[in-house]
Amino acid sequence: MVLDKPAGLPVHAGRAGGPSIEDCFPELSRRRDGPWLAHRLDTDTAGCLVVALRKTPLILAQACFAEGRAAKIYWAVVTGEPPAESGEIDRPLAKHTTRDGWHMHADPAGQPARTGWRVLGRAPGLAWLELRLHTGRTHQARVHCALLGCPIQGDAIYGARGGDGEPLNLLSRSITLPLDPPVTATAPPPPHMRAALLTCGWLVG
Repeated sequence: MVLDKPAGLPVHAGRAGGPSIEDCFPELSRRRDGPWLAHRLDTDTAGCLVVALRKTPLILAQACFAEGRAAKIYWAVVTGEPPAESGEIDRPLAKHTTRDGWHMHADPAGQPARTGWRVLGRAPGLAWLELRLHTGRTHQARVHCALLGCPIQGDAIYGARGGDGEPLNLLSRSITLPLDPPVTATAPPPPHMRAALLTCGWLVG
C-alpha cells in the first residue's frame, strides 16, 4: 500500500509523542502482525510512503530499497538559480551532532549518496526540480540541494528559511517497486507547494 503522507506528520511517534502515520495502522489491517513501514520519509516531506500489510511483501519491498531497485522521484521548489538544466550530485553524507541537535553534512568518510536532478521550471529566484534519489540517506535531497547552491524553500536547517513557519517544499512525487506485480504510485502536490509550482510553470493535471 502507498499512502500520500501529509507534510508535518511524522511516520512514527517520537520521544515527545503526538500523532503519527503509525496511528492509522489499526485502520489498515486487523491482523496482529503488521502493518509495517517499508521505508521512511522526513516529517516535513509530503507524498508517497510505502506500507506493507504482510510480512512477505515487507521483506520484498525493503530489499528493493536496500538494493537500490526502488525508483524514487521527488519534486522540490528551491531558492536560487541552478547552474545548469540537469546534473548529478555524488557526495557522501554523515551525521553531525552538536549540543543544539544534529544535521547531515557532506563527508568523504560518510555513506554514499547520489542524486540526479533536472530543472522542470523556473521563476525569479526560484526553480522547480525533479530529483531522482539513487540512494536513501537521511535528509539526502535537502543536503544535496543545498550543496547545489539552491536550498529547498522552507528548509530552516540547510539554508533556505521561508516565511514564519513555512512548510518544506519537498514532495515524494512517485515511487516504483519492481515487484510481481510492480507497485507504482504518484502523489499530487500538497496545498502548500501549489502556488510556487504554478509560478514555476506547473500545469495542474
